[in-house]
Amino acid sequence: MTNSYRLLSVLIPIYNESRTLRTIVGRVLSAPCPLAMELICVDDCSADNSWEILKEIAATDPRVRIFRHDKNSGKAAAIRTAIDHVTGDIVLIQDADLEYDPRDFAALLAPIVEGKADAVFGSRFAFSGQRRVLLFWHAVANRILTLLTNMFLDLNLTDMETCYKAVRADILLQTPLRAQRFGIEPEITARLAQWGIRIYEVPISYHGRTAAEGKKIGFQDAIEALTTLLKCCFLDTRFTSNEEYFLLQTFRRTPRISQWTYEKFRAFLGSRVLETACGIGNFAELLLDRPRLICTDANAFFVEMTRRRFGHLENIRVLQANIADPTVELDLRHEHIDTVVCLNMLEHIPDDTAALQKFHELLEPGGKLIVLVPANPDLMSPCDQALGHQRRYTREMLGSKMTAAGFKIRHSVQYNTLGAWAWRYNKWRGRDTLTARQIKVFQWLLPLAKAIDALPVGSGLSILAVGEK
Repeated sequence: MTNSYRLLSVLIPIYNESRTLRTIVGRVLSAPCPLAMELICVDDCSADNSWEILKEIAATDPRVRIFRHDKNSGKAAAIRTAIDHVTGDIVLIQDADLEYDPRDFAALLAPIVEGKADAVFGSRFAFSGQRRVLLFWHAVANRILTLLTNMFLDLNLTDMETCYKAVRADILLQTPLRAQRFGIEPEITARLAQWGIRIYEVPISYHGRTAAEGKKIGFQDAIEALTTLLKCCFLDTRFTSNEEYFLLQTFRRTPRISQWTYEKFRAFLGSRVLETACGIGNFAELLLDRPRLICTDANAFFVEMTRRRFGHLENIRVLQANIADPTVELDLRHEHIDTVVCLNMLEHIPDDTAALQKFHELLEPGGKLIVLVPANPDLMSPCDQALGHQRRYTREMLGSKMTAAGFKIRHSVQYNTLGAWAWRYNKWRGRDTLTARQIKVFQWLLPLAKAIDALPVGSGLSILAVGEK
């Protein structure tokens, strides 16, 4: 999606802002901006005539879309309502007062439009231009909250509490937000950090207002912000509604699990490797020492993430590709592939036999196919269904399919009995998701998992098989 941005969605939450509403909307609509603009205004049940003013504005400009809450629910609730109506490629939040200057839009958007960032924060403390000198204790609270955010999330922001946050819409629309009032700022920050995306800061002008001028933030809001931050960092860490990406990013943060699987097939790797369904590059990171590595995935966002991480390396090629596409097959034949790595992909494909045959055709004579699949059909669970698994395998089932595709089985192992016990427990509980906490705990228990695998005490969660052409 990089460099294909066309429309900016500006979100304005409004509560009793009749004194500044016409001015700020006028400034937004006339702001210098490299993209077309839609303005989504949500009135949070104002007690003044803000809603009447909004109706007048919307009647004169088709770029303005307005919505109203039946009861006052807080700034975050208004932002969530606005997000539900976003149609743009980038989302930017704008307060309804006059503290933030829309003339900074171009600077905020530039890192995203140029393909360098996925989110940009406008910092009031990375000083540039004009800043009103005001409210010392507000600044102290802000800096404390920013410091804690940086500590918990391993960031180096200068202004977490800034209103000006510009985010790619495809990311924000997959980010669950639950805060009600001013907890929205640490919540968005935590979720974006957990996404593992590129966050930039740019300096902005700031014209703060006093309580007499309508400043609404107080000590209680600082406590709410801290509570929200702690909850997002330690209790509720599910940062996206995209289950597949959530798992990939969680496993990226638990690398010893991937390393365990890698050690089981490393001896079979050749020098010219194709990794299919590479996701966001968790296993590609372990294959970088190969003289040639081709990573493919059908998901454009995953390909973008992998290319961003490794695309600058001369031995790496990253493609958005469906292996069944004849054009892709013809292209890959010129790569003289001697190893295909297919990890946690085959179970997603309706016709897995055809996929195995395609891998056989792509390989050079004597080439190896390394396959990892979920084991034991009895473990099929709501979580499998949520992940899009068509089936779970037995060693005999996988071996017969690989043999039918033309491979000779050189190695086959079923492993991770501890994981199978945990999976069966989740099935019994009817759970359809894995939590980050479960995955992190499993990484801590890896020595135990390896010890259990050495004992004849049950069947494993996964099957790793190696076939030779």
